[in-house]
Order: sequence, then structure tokens, then C-alpha cells
Amino acid sequence: MPVDYSGTWDIVSNVNFEAYMVALGIDFATRKIASMLKPQKVIKQDGDHFTIQTFTTFRNYECIFKIGEEYQEVTKGLDNRTCQTVVNWENDKLVCVQKGEKKNRGWKHWIQGDELHLELTCADQVCKQVYKRTL
Repeated sequence: MPVDYSGTWDIVSNVNFEAYMVALGIDFATRKIASMLKPQKVIKQDGDHFTIQTFTTFRNYECIFKIGEEYQEVTKGLDNRTCQTVVNWENDKLVCVQKGEKKNRGWKHWIQGDELHLELTCADQVCKQVYKRTL
């Protein structure tokens, strides 16, 4: 079985987030607020079942999925769109494809040392975030 993602993770870097939000069509005011936030992720993994919660002082988001099973995701609190989403393993990476009105949308999570890496993609923009596990 691939690595265990379970834990609480605090963001330490966030590169190209503004351009990623523009690609999603997020309004100016929301982008300005979101760019100042320091998200925390809580990941619960039980085999191929995942719950990923993202907490900020502005908005929270939760996604629940099983590896390999497509589901309808409403990105409420993010860009409020509906996507057909599927997450699969690619070696030790979680790779998500979100099909909807925005092209080339999805994300990848992987663990490297004590860091959780997240690449968020929309159209031609890629945001790279790094999180550290909290003790």
C-alpha cells in the first residue's frame, strides 16, 4: 500500500496561487483575502478512503473520496463549480482529475520527507504548495 497521508499539515509555502485563482475565475476581492490565508489540512486515510479537510479563518473545504471511484464534486467555498472528479494512485502520489467547465483542472499530493506537497492545476497555471506535519 502507498504511503499514509493521515495527519495535520500546516502550509509553509504557496507559489503562483494568485495566477491559479485567476485561471479559476475567482473574483478580485476573494483572491486578495485568500492570498493572505494560512491553510491547514487534516487528512484522514483509511485504506483507499480519504477525507481531506482544509481549514482557514475565511472558509473551510472538505472532500471525501475513494480511490478510483468517480464522484460529483461541488467546489463550494472555492470557485463553486461542479466537477466530475476521480482520484487515483500514481506510485505514492494522489492524482486528481476534475472534469468540468475549466480545462486541465486537478491536483497532485505527495509526501517527501516531512513535507506534504500539493500541485493545483487549472488551464495553464500551476500552484505549488508545501505543508509541514504538525506534532
